[in-house]
This record gives sequence, structure tokens and C-alpha cells, in this order.
Amino acid sequence: MNKTDAVDKKQSAEIAQEIYSEELEQNIYHISAKTGEGVDELMAVLKTYLIPGPKYYPEDEYTDQPERVIAAEMIREKALRLLREEVPHGVGVSIEKVSFRKDKDIVDVSATIICEREGHKGIIIGKGGRMLKRIGTDARGDLEMLFGIKVFLELWVKVEENWRDSTRVMRQLGYE
Repeated sequence: MNKTDAVDKKQSAEIAQEIYSEELEQNIYHISAKTGEGVDELMAVLKTYLIPGPKYYPEDEYTDQPERVIAAEMIREKALRLLREEVPHGVGVSIEKVSFRKDKDIVDVSATIICEREGHKGIIIGKGGRMLKRIGTDARGDLEMLFGIKVFLELWVKVEENWRDSTRVMRQLGYE
């Protein structure tokens, strides 16, 4: 049972009694996804039912996606987190360039955040470029962990109306 933080313990016990059936072998776990209460106990029980499966990748490999796709998703995630109230999920990220400097341990990443409306572009950039800078700063940390070296991140914002309906743009962003 989720959302136990929304009711008192007595109500929670009454509800559990109503849904409990003796014919079924079951346990009722009282959890709150919001507060995390009871989640660890539920996860521990669920893990006992899991069986090891085949290994599809070597131990040190976590995905089959190229670094460019992962980098784009890291930037997109930061944008969505920071803009969750202002801009709908119509935000995509295209990695334009990734180049490793020969003289220094730095990778240059140039990316474009794509939005669907001109009004969204202003929100993404923010007053004086502050929001775009926050997105870049937050994403840079993840990108440095991904690439294992310092990252110089250059972000641009471009309006592409109805980009989610465009096969061309979807392919460009790696959503095939």
C-alpha cells in the first residue's frame, strides 16, 4: 500500500484488513514513496524473488548507447529538472560537436537545446542567460564524470516548432 503518509496508522491498518485475503499467500507492505518509509523493506523482499539472468554486456559496460546520446540525455535531464514548472517536456538536445583537445585533458562539447515555441526559448535562456548557465553548470558535472576529464560545454537554444512530429528531428536527436 502506497501513500501511507496521507493517512494515520489506524486507517492504514483498516484498509489493509479490507484488502487482505486469506486464500492468497500475500503480504501487505505499507510504504510512502513520498517519504521513503517502508520502501527499503519492500525492496528487500522483492529482491528475494529475482533470479540472476544472462549477462548481455561486459562488467564494465553499462549501456549500448554512444556517449553522444548519453551526453544529450544528461543535458536534457538537467533542463527538465530546472524547467519542470515553466516548460513542458517538449525539450530535446542535439550534440553538435564533441572534440578532445590535443594539448590538454579537456573535451569541448557543443549542444543545442531544441524547444517548440519562441516563448519557451526565452524561458530556457532566462533573464541575462541565468537559466541556460544553470543548466550548463549542472550538466557539466555529469558530463565530466561521463568523459572522465574536464568539459567545456557550449549550449545554444533553437526553436523547432512541432519537432516531436518531425521524423528528421527525431532521428537527429537519436530517437529512432
